[in-house]
Amino acid sequence: MEKLLVLYSSRNGQTHKIIEAMRPEFSGYDVELVDLHTNPKKNLSKYDKVLLGASIRYGRFHDSLYTFIHTHSEQLAVADSAFFCVCLTARKQEKAVPGNNAYIKKFLARSPWRPRTIGVFAGALKYSEYNWWQTRIIQLIMKITGGSTDTSQDLEFTDWDKVREFAKKIAGRG
Repeated sequence: MEKLLVLYSSRNGQTHKIIEAMRPEFSGYDVELVDLHTNPKKNLSKYDKVLLGASIRYGRFHDSLYTFIHTHSEQLAVADSAFFCVCLTARKQEKAVPGNNAYIKKFLARSPWRPRTIGVFAGALKYSEYNWWQTRIIQLIMKITGGSTDTSQDLEFTDWDKVREFAKKIAGRG
């Protein structure tokens, strides 16, 4: 059975939820799921495929993503690898395309790794899980970008069909 290493950086759980939605498409693979925030050290040559997923918060990826990439850059360069980003800007269709997404562009400018496959998915706006300060910052960002500032409801923007299609592509079925 082929081995798939899935590493993720999730702040409020949406990236992890996206990976869980991908899992059915990974049937036939022995999947190992690892939280990047645990600072994992892995020998990537033991895996047939490597998938990294990371969310954006306040315009940035968590430092653990770049730490992993820099530590494993030589192995990632030869691995059958893919990357996806989860961000609220991808709620707008034109920003849900890797070539049009500012966070993907920043990622590629900062990272020595060039994934074979790249995806961008819209995340979730979970006002109910933010503290007062986080809520105000997110509301300001949403006001600037034309998003919801209504704190009475959480909103999920993830396109689950797009997530499954991406997973099929990773698994070699799409």
